[in-house]
Amino acid sequence: MDKRDLIIHMLRQLDEQSCSIQQVGAGYYSCIPFARRFNKLFAEAKTLFDDADGLMATFEEIPEYDPKDPADKMKIIQGIRVEINQLISLLQVTDEDDNP
Repeated sequence: MDKRDLIIHMLRQLDEQSCSIQQVGAGYYSCIPFARRFNKLFAEAKTLFDDADGLMATFEEIPEYDPKDPADKMKIIQGIRVEINQLISLLQVTDEDDNP
């Protein structure tokens, strides 16, 4: 398994974990571990692309912030999930382009 596949696998797992923790409800969770892990995986994913790649520039690190309001926590987790799935899509498509 190459680095790209490992990152995709880890992103999918992070997505599943964020979904399950969000279902706990009432905001009894912290957003920080999810943002921190996404940021680390994002940094690794960036190494697969050259600096001139415009699509990678559409992503940015997620602030490691944990609001008190459960609704705000849900918004942050939803944002993380969107970024995770968009990054997975980019990694999959570029892998298909590299390996026809």
